Amino acid sequence: MDVLQNTSLEFLTANNSSLIQPIMQGFTSLFLLGSIAFQTILGLPGASHVRREGQLLKRAVDDFVTTEEPIALAELLCNIGANGCNDGGASSGVVIASPSTSDPNYLYTWTRDAALVFKAIVDRFAHSYDASLQTQIQNYIAAQAKLQTVSNPSGSLSDGTGLGEAKYNIDLTAFTGAWGRPQRDGPALRAIAMIGYSKWLVANGYTSTATNVVWPIIRNDLAYVAQYWNQTGFDLWEEVQGSSFFTVAAQHRSLVEGSVLAQTLGTTCAACDAIAPQVLCFLQTFWSSSGGYAYANINVNNGRTAKDANVILASIHSFDPALNCDAATFQPCSDRALSSHKVVVDSFRDIYSINSGIASGSAVAVGRYPEDTYYNGNPWYLNTLAAAEQLYDALYVWQTKGSINVTSTSLAFFQALSSSAAVGTYTSGSATYTTLYNAVYAYADGFMNIVSQYIASNGSLAEQYDRNSGAPLSARDLTWSYASFLTAAARRAGIVPAGWAGTGSSATSVPGVCSATSRAGTYSTATSTSFPTSQTPVTSATSTATFTRPTATTTTTGSCTTATAVAVTFNVLKTTTYGQTVKVVGNIAALGNWDTSSAVALSASSYTSSNPLWKGAITIPAGQAVQYKYIVVNTDGSVTWEADPNRSYTVPKTCATTATKSTETWQ
Repeated sequence: MDVLQNTSLEFLTANNSSLIQPIMQGFTSLFLLGSIAFQTILGLPGASHVRREGQLLKRAVDDFVTTEEPIALAELLCNIGANGCNDGGASSGVVIASPSTSDPNYLYTWTRDAALVFKAIVDRFAHSYDASLQTQIQNYIAAQAKLQTVSNPSGSLSDGTGLGEAKYNIDLTAFTGAWGRPQRDGPALRAIAMIGYSKWLVANGYTSTATNVVWPIIRNDLAYVAQYWNQTGFDLWEEVQGSSFFTVAAQHRSLVEGSVLAQTLGTTCAACDAIAPQVLCFLQTFWSSSGGYAYANINVNNGRTAKDANVILASIHSFDPALNCDAATFQPCSDRALSSHKVVVDSFRDIYSINSGIASGSAVAVGRYPEDTYYNGNPWYLNTLAAAEQLYDALYVWQTKGSINVTSTSLAFFQALSSSAAVGTYTSGSATYTTLYNAVYAYADGFMNIVSQYIASNGSLAEQYDRNSGAPLSARDLTWSYASFLTAAARRAGIVPAGWAGTGSSATSVPGVCSATSRAGTYSTATSTSFPTSQTPVTSATSTATFTRPTATTTTTGSCTTATAVAVTFNVLKTTTYGQTVKVVGNIAALGNWDTSSAVALSASSYTSSNPLWKGAITIPAGQAVQYKYIVVNTDGSVTWEADPNRSYTVPKTCATTATKSTETWQ
């Protein structure tokens, strides 16, 4: 069903040299193929030529992803203590940024990097249970509980200030050298990663573990966010002291998602509820309507344009499939996020030699910000991958909701890919939808293809690649780079993370007046850091949304091409209580083969008390006759089936790639 489930555990135990060398023999021809496609498809030739070359590019990227994915996972795990092959002697659960010890020395652990790495691991684990990943997650949580107590130059746990420290030694002691501190994104991102695992625990009947072991750590981080969110700090690149878009977006998500988890655990986070709307309100002030992009940093005067991959990273790490294209939370398909994507990517077109000659509207290498001078200012693998991931996120939402909306704000983005694009809403059955969808898909694959061209011959991912030659440079085997590849590959496969905003949430509601209020927090040491044994899945619950791969659609002149698969939207009215989930299960693999542990979860994003609608899109072969039922999965993992008889449906076999069933009522 997806590349993540096909990873061989045998691969992870291979030694480093035999792991990499044999599978890279086809990379030279792959690069040539990708280069040909890259140079031809994205220059806006005729439609039939685009379709033909688009499939060539897609096959090249398919091969690259299949080859690189197991390497990225293995190398990421090598950078985690205490048994990673490159961990440098790190303590258990500690993520090193890189094994590099000179030029530059990255053999430290950063709260931000570690949290983003483990968010990727948790999402992967939640999608497909893996006991070895679970051990890694538990070790990480125990390590972070200890790290919260380490007094450091930023402060201590007593008043929370120490939680803003960015960087520690890999033996969990304080780094006391000069550094850009505090950095206020770390606690928010760490909370988000741990909330993800807590959701899995609750869904599988281990609520007490979430409550007693994980929540005390999360609670400290949420208290920090609520107390210090409105104070300046250093940005994710550790260079600008001000207010960072990436940081504020992460802070908002953490408070909203933290409140939802608190309710699930039978408690509350009053500070989360009070402060989250104000953080969202502040986030809106970064938007430049005249420039058409979100400023990366404000409350600072450093002479930069504030065009920065910061905002692309903020978008992908704020992604909630149920929020559709909400602009307030900067969802990847929102007009503001797409417009910012264009402005940021375009800022690198003319400054890197390796981007020379690449047509406007085509994928290019992406760095941090155009004024960058670190190592002479180069493209970064993780930022180029993020540019792809945002577009895959957008494709997923467009496919599942069946339409693309072009506004005056996003028009320039779409016109760069299709010159005839115009403001309007285009449904999935229309030629315009198909043209735009395919163009964005090819554009996203173009960024993946850039990475495939400039990756090291053994598949390793450094921090940067040279702006003139494309050669890897700076820190080798950057853990964040590997995590970025894995999440981009997952989104390309249509595997998306669980939503964070919560059912019936007001997470997107922006107050009419912003207030810089904060709440003083209380902090305490998390003393229970041992996990019970054998916490295996009870329901094999998957906290990811429907697995609809964003596959490029086709059109022809004259008679249309019959679709081979259809994204069918199921709709059912079922009143539920907090913590319950409605799923659909049936007699085919896409519906779980009647196995409730493989049933597909529906979304409650449109649920109201007067219209308790649960819905979700599932890709099924065209013409397939299916039988199915709806079930409710309760908070304790037990399952309630609706009454007989089985429901039946035959998927239409037409030109349309989507279909919507009439709304049904629980029986």
